[in-house]
Amino acid sequence: MSRPITTSIPRRGNTLTVVSSSVLRAEASTTVTDAVLGVERSLTGRAWYWRMPAGADIAAIERLGLAISQRHGVSDLLGRLIATRGIGIDQADTFLQPTLRALMPDPSVLAGMDQAAARIAAAITARETIAIFGDYDVDGACGTTLMLTVLRACGCPVLYHIPDRLREGYGPNAPALLSLAERGASLIICVDCGTAAQTALSAVSGRADILVLDHHKSDTLPPAALATVNPNGPDDRSGLTMLCATGVALLTCVATFRQLRLNGWQGHEGPPPDLLEMLDLVALATVCDVMPLTGINRAFVTQGLKVMDRRNRIGIAALLEVAQMTGRVTASTCGFVLGPRINAAGRIDSADMGVRLLTATDPIAARDIAQALDSVNGRRQTVESSILDAAVREAEARIEAGDAAIVIGGEDWHPGVVGIIAGRLRERFNRPACVAGSADGLLKGSGRSVPGIDLGAAIIAAHQHGLLRSGGGHAMAAGFALPPESMPAFRTFMNERLAAAALLPKAADLALDASLGAGAVTVAMAEELAQLAPFGNGNDEPLLVLPRLRCRRAERIGRDGGTIRAFLESESGYTIKALLFRAKPEDMAAPIADILLNRELRPLHLAGYLRAETWNGTTSANFCISDAALA
Repeated sequence: MSRPITTSIPRRGNTLTVVSSSVLRAEASTTVTDAVLGVERSLTGRAWYWRMPAGADIAAIERLGLAISQRHGVSDLLGRLIATRGIGIDQADTFLQPTLRALMPDPSVLAGMDQAAARIAAAITARETIAIFGDYDVDGACGTTLMLTVLRACGCPVLYHIPDRLREGYGPNAPALLSLAERGASLIICVDCGTAAQTALSAVSGRADILVLDHHKSDTLPPAALATVNPNGPDDRSGLTMLCATGVALLTCVATFRQLRLNGWQGHEGPPPDLLEMLDLVALATVCDVMPLTGINRAFVTQGLKVMDRRNRIGIAALLEVAQMTGRVTASTCGFVLGPRINAAGRIDSADMGVRLLTATDPIAARDIAQALDSVNGRRQTVESSILDAAVREAEARIEAGDAAIVIGGEDWHPGVVGIIAGRLRERFNRPACVAGSADGLLKGSGRSVPGIDLGAAIIAAHQHGLLRSGGGHAMAAGFALPPESMPAFRTFMNERLAAAALLPKAADLALDASLGAGAVTVAMAEELAQLAPFGNGNDEPLLVLPRLRCRRAERIGRDGGTIRAFLESESGYTIKALLFRAKPEDMAAPIADILLNRELRPLHLAGYLRAETWNGTTSANFCISDAALA
């Protein structure tokens, strides 16, 4: 006899409960509540509500979910989860199986693309020396690697430069550009930077042609470039604002090869490089730059993860090995394992280590770089920890003083980790956070925002008002620099500009997708939910609630003891294994850790994610706790 499954899906104010012994059926009872299981304040201070598209009708979602289930041969549960993500019946197939064939746009819809492709095609035909100027983060490293690999395979000599974060700062600078031109580059391609570099790019006018492949917003004049391809540019109407710079670079290569075919180019000692093999770079950059996993990005990441799983790129294979990752590569692997290690070098060490890893052709050299990146990441974590406590205290003081946004800085804070600190503060306080450290007489900082509040626009506005030396970004992340004496005025401006943030709860409420009985916590259920992957910005992993569980045993595990492993039992006798991450005393999840470790027998409602994990050849179902409430 199969285990019963219970699921709840609707909106705040309604609960639809469905019980079935095999396939979920539409036998429903509806009750009115203000919050899921009455949880208006969990152990971490959050309210729980049901995920629903804005303005959706519960009955319509139920009908749509059933229709999706019947047409596409998925379970009723999966059908409803797709429906609650705003996916229609005709779009469900490409959502479940996103392909380049179905979702790939014509690159020419991007403003400036045809001019850029024509210039690169001409450079390839003439075998000009081309230089790539990339950013020091994952997107910059991946985009630089993609262009390097493709152009070298086409027979061009290619130079590259990744700026040092502390000495050169973000984006193109005149000395570096002039150096590339002096070394013979007649074409310089800026990747993941350049949109706001009018002055720097003007310095090489007449020395080399400039192309910009970027995705950042800017308030400055258009760059002094032959062509700028930027889906977030003021003259772009493509609608491809979800692209990261590496995605823009891939589309540029597609357009370039189309132009080369039109020109009758025969290739360089063989066929042109296989762009499908570049999708691992696009997937890694898309996830690490927190781009929405919608539209073409969903295909890029889905197909790119398959490429990455083959371990054909020596550098990625080495980094996975050093990080002791042996299973399937997922978006989570990119975001939490690969990305932080590649980013660490640009933050506190040699900025080009990421490119050197991703372009490595010798396994021994690749492993040496991977081990170095792993070591640098450990140092980055130490630097981050030394700053975080002080940053949390200052953020608490700013919020108590009535600030809507968190805007803080420290003269002894390392500018290379302030973006990570901003992300931790944003997560902890559910507020936009801007954090700065001192370098070269300026405060150089990074900001992270919450959904619905455009931080990039606020930073650009602050720059326009003369409060910043530089600034730009996008809705969820931004960078800036200012004199220390301007910090009070900048803080006042940001609090006025982001006043809506003051209305946010102290912790972000949780949008739950379904309620499961403990008997449904199985590998089969985890694999069914995984059909909705890849998960990330724009496509959240299904957040489930398990009602009324009692903790029977719990312990700290991991090198730093920051993870809790617990075994919980339902009232019907099922036992599940659960993990709670970031569970140190200073972490947001500390109250949950205390309850689990004290093994209080009071029943708990748990919210979290169901995943199938393989260890030593055995696959089991793990429940990763995101929040908890006393029942």
